[in-house]
Amino acid sequence: MSDLQLVIVTGLSGAGKTEASRVLEDLGFYVVDNLPATLIPTFADLCRTSGHVSRAALVLDIRERGFFATAQSALSELEARGIPFRVLFLEASDEVLVRRYKQSRREHPLARSRRVIDGITEERQLLGPLRGIATRILDTSLLRPAELREELRRTFTQDDGARMRVHIVSFGFKHGLPSDADLVLDVRFLPNPYYVPDLGRHSGRDREVAEYILGWPVTMRFFELLFPFVDYLVPQYEKEGKAQLVIALGCTGGRHRSVVVGERLAEHLGAEGRAVTIVHRDCDRADESVATEGTEDQ
Repeated sequence: MSDLQLVIVTGLSGAGKTEASRVLEDLGFYVVDNLPATLIPTFADLCRTSGHVSRAALVLDIRERGFFATAQSALSELEARGIPFRVLFLEASDEVLVRRYKQSRREHPLARSRRVIDGITEERQLLGPLRGIATRILDTSLLRPAELREELRRTFTQDDGARMRVHIVSFGFKHGLPSDADLVLDVRFLPNPYYVPDLGRHSGRDREVAEYILGWPVTMRFFELLFPFVDYLVPQYEKEGKAQLVIALGCTGGRHRSVVVGERLAEHLGAEGRAVTIVHRDCDRADESVATEGTEDQ
């Protein structure tokens, strides 16, 4: 009986499950879409005993009649049989989902004779229990298709038996918190290059901005406290069996300070032998607010 990597892909209609299934298939997963939930344990057993399937993914959503009544019991049966699995839950804001449905001109599965927003609201409530047991919750509201694909590849290309992967996300508070963050650190107390002539229009990726932020004693003292703090926490989460840890670093616009701090933290963790990835979620989109008079970009 071979080891099996089993991923359950679920979430809100229109949040990106189809794109997720394509990415997983590209990564070598045997993907089955819309399998009746009652057959999940049988499917997993067949994969384990076949000797040919080591990575499988099941896409579950409300297209299946009776989905909500059977999905949870099927997952409980997997646990009872000792079959490990991960649950990837995709979601997006109501506004984004409504816009996606209008653009596609499709009907929401739960809103055949009513407004799309009513179907979204009902589905969000019904999926609450599955969201509660999710291994990874991914909000696709601000992700372009290419960014979603890259995020999924990072999530599911970990080596078997590898140590916990650390994902670092820099972001701007004015664009909203990353919904999948395990730790959120506010770095808005650091000196702000936005107000420095010739620096405001650059980003934390640029050398002159990084040198400005790193040149302040408060920044160096922050790193002296941050690095031991993270070095202590990461192994504790690892002991709890987490496959990945998402550390979100935020400044106002996500363009300067959070980017610099994120890069330095990634370098530190990488030097410690950690598997680490970094995403600057709002570094480019913050450009749109630079010209807004009286608006603090960072």
